[in-house]
Amino acid sequence: QVTLVESGGGLVQAGGSLRLSCEASGGIFSSYVMGWFRQAPGKEREFVATISWGTGTSYYADSVKGRFAISRDNAKNTVYLQMNSLKPEDTAVYYCASYRYRATIGVVTTARVYDYWGQGTQVTVSS
Repeated sequence: QVTLVESGGGLVQAGGSLRLSCEASGGIFSSYVMGWFRQAPGKEREFVATISWGTGTSYYADSVKGRFAISRDNAKNTVYLQMNSLKPEDTAVYYCASYRYRATIGVVTTARVYDYWGQGTQVTVSS
């Protein structure tokens, strides 16, 4: 049973930084793709960033490109989302998600492909 536990959310002023962590357990994560999604009140869940654990290939939403960085620590089974230059519109619940990599679909940004989800961590950016 794959379990994902997020941490690191909080309240920060616009222009500030936060680092989210996602600790994974219950799987052989070198064959997994790990992603971050977010959901603001009244809005649909949206893709933020994703990384292939094995190759390190990563993708970002246009809205966070150049400000956010996704990385992984193999020894700790942990994926990070470093968020810099935060804006009020980044306010949302951030979710960590994963799926086992399949060559037929590759690394994707579509939420329905991700099989495992964490409980979410709140990020609030004040103006």
